[in-house]
Amino acid sequence: MFRSTRLVTATVKRTLGVRHSSNVAIRDIPKKWTTLSSAEQNTIAKELEELQKRDWTQLSKEEKAACYYVAFGPHGPREPIHKEGNAVKVLGGVRQEVPITRTKEWEEATNEYLKSQNSNPISGVSSEGYKGSGYVTSV
Repeated sequence: MFRSTRLVTATVKRTLGVRHSSNVAIRDIPKKWTTLSSAEQNTIAKELEELQKRDWTQLSKEEKAACYYVAFGPHGPREPIHKEGNAVKVLGGVRQEVPITRTKEWEEATNEYLKSQNSNPISGVSSEGYKGSGYVTSV
């Protein structure tokens, strides 16, 4: 008996609350959010901010979802950079030519320059008896 009266009083509190006016505005927020003007978005955000200050157990599922969407939804700065259907472009990348600094001639010239500057004379390209390839990594 006590349990059912608690449920009834909770339901009455929920339905008699002041949020009927905001409940209409927050319906289907993810679908409507981009079409709303910035003034309407700010108004709804402020209403939701006020709702969040109250007890979360008294908020409806719709209100909680709207609060979450406004706070963390994919709009504004969190809007995805790559739209749907661009996965092939993103995964495939853009084919680029090899930079000039990655050619074998450039790397050999780099080795000669470093030898002339006596760069790393203890264990590097300029050291006595050095047998490594130096900065030549291209084949």
